Amino acid sequence: DLPADPSALPNNRSLKVSFNTDVSGDLDWSFKAIQKNITVLAGQTALAFFEATNNTDEPIIGVATYNVTPLQAGQYFNKIQCFCFDEQRLLPGETVDMPVFFYIDPEFLQDRKMRNINTMTLSYTFFKAADIDW
Repeated sequence: DLPADPSALPNNRSLKVSFNTDVSGDLDWSFKAIQKNITVLAGQTALAFFEATNNTDEPIIGVATYNVTPLQAGQYFNKIQCFCFDEQRLLPGETVDMPVFFYIDPEFLQDRKMRNINTMTLSYTFFKAADIDW
C-alpha cells in the first residue's frame, strides 16, 4: 500500500529518475523518452512517456527489456503499468506513445545503502521479438 501523503514519510526526499533508451542493431525503430527525467518522492506514483517509431515498410513486433541503475536501487523501483510487459506491434511508419506508470517503494527510505542515492536511471532496450530468447 502506498501512503496517502508521501511527503509525510520520515526522511523522504526528492529522487530524480532519468530515462535512457536504446534499440538493438537489427531493429529499425526510433525510440526515445518524451521527458529526460522526472523528480518524485518515495511512495509517489509517476507517469513517464516514451515514443517509438517503426522506420521500415513492414510491420514489426518489438519487445523491451529494462534495468535500473544503480543496481541496488532496482529492487525498490516498481512498475505498475509498462509497455515492457507486452510485445509492441508497430505498422510501417507508425509512431506510438508508450506510458510507464511507476513508483519508488517507501522501503527505499529505510535502507541504509540507499541513504546517498538520489538519482536513478531507468533504461530500456527494444529488440525484435523473434530475437529474444525466452
